[in-house]
Amino acid sequence: MKHFKAPKESFEKLDAEAVAALVASAGDIALVLDVKGVIRDLTYGNDDLPRDWADQWIGRSWLDTVTVESRIKVEAMLRDAQAGATPRWRHVNHPLPRSADIPIQYSVVRIGAEGKMVAIGRDLRPSAALQQRLVEAQQSMERDYARLRHVEMRYRLLFQMTHEAIVIVDAGTYKIIEANPAADALLGHAVGGVAGRTLIEALDPADAPALQLLMAGVRATGRADEGQARTGFGRELQVTCSLFRQDAASLFLVRLIPLTADRAAPSEIQPHQLQVVESMPDGFVVTDDEGRILEANAAFLDLAQLAAEEQARGQSLERWLGRPGVDLGVLMANLRQHGSVRLYATTFHGEYGAGTEIEVSAGTVPGSGQPCFGFAIRDVGRRLATETRKKELPRAVEQLTELVGRVPLKDLVRETTDVIERLCIEAALELTGDNRASAAEILGLSRQSLYVKLRRYGLGDLESGE
Repeated sequence: MKHFKAPKESFEKLDAEAVAALVASAGDIALVLDVKGVIRDLTYGNDDLPRDWADQWIGRSWLDTVTVESRIKVEAMLRDAQAGATPRWRHVNHPLPRSADIPIQYSVVRIGAEGKMVAIGRDLRPSAALQQRLVEAQQSMERDYARLRHVEMRYRLLFQMTHEAIVIVDAGTYKIIEANPAADALLGHAVGGVAGRTLIEALDPADAPALQLLMAGVRATGRADEGQARTGFGRELQVTCSLFRQDAASLFLVRLIPLTADRAAPSEIQPHQLQVVESMPDGFVVTDDEGRILEANAAFLDLAQLAAEEQARGQSLERWLGRPGVDLGVLMANLRQHGSVRLYATTFHGEYGAGTEIEVSAGTVPGSGQPCFGFAIRDVGRRLATETRKKELPRAVEQLTELVGRVPLKDLVRETTDVIERLCIEAALELTGDNRASAAEILGLSRQSLYVKLRRYGLGDLESGE
């Protein structure tokens, strides 16, 4: 392949010395080969190459100076040069006795009519060293990234697992960027519910001026400071605020420490009772007045198929009860009205679909702060004995089947329906502690329809107005 438009005019007056200088300057090494690929002469354009190659290589075949895996490439370059094909650069390695191989990139060109060839080589060691430094720099960056990821993972785990309420707030807008589950529970929100709101909105609006003054002082001086505020439902807090920077943005790290407890602190006031509750074989949870879980023992976590208490904290107990929208409403209504519930039968569903029959007993946690409720959840799926009320249905059905042949089928079906309806109403009244409004909700009836059926079957004591 000719690269010049007029090579004869450009190079016809060049003598052998000029051609030799031109070839020597074209690369780091140049080999003159005969038609059989034997090295007849060589020259260096790079002082870093071994000088003893001139004495060792002249008179030897080029194939004998390269490593075993490079011989195929040398044969291909010699064959292409003799055929007049377009030369291509190929990577060839030359072995050294007590050192690493020297990589050289060659291109072979045929010259003259006698079949002589010239192999021009470029030392690849500077490129290899540059590539090695690039690889080392990339590996160093990967190690730094891995170290940062591990640090972030440890920070995330500590942030999520700590019982101390912590929020990250934008210093310019006072918007909560991130809050841990303890802060969500303290401010009366589900997990992740407080993020996106401003800290002023999350606390009592009456404390907004003092809180803004506190954060403005921290932002101006850069020193941590503390003050007091209240939650939206009146709970007093100590607010500790400190400033830090991240990605050219100023952020507040705010700690919220309760000054008055909604309930007795188990770790400080009742350590023995806390240990007993934690080791109970029955599940036990404490919820707020809306049914959101504040504390849970290990047995409840096993029933719910959860790995850590933080996964349950802030979630509604209704999430695991068998009849969403019914069971928790019935329990809460009875707790508010009577203060306790005993042996409420329902089902419990774990996170991965495991279901079991349970009995729930609950009571109100005494205290002057935010009302709380305690729920004891017992797995009754393995009980061998059945309830007394469940034995009544087979006896009633047996009595009705004895009437077959003596009573028309239409009357028999109506009588059977009445028996089952009465038993269902009795079961609903028993489940709800004779709370007729809740019983009507469970049965899917209006309160008026339930009163009609109660009067029909003579169940309960109905007032004249009812």
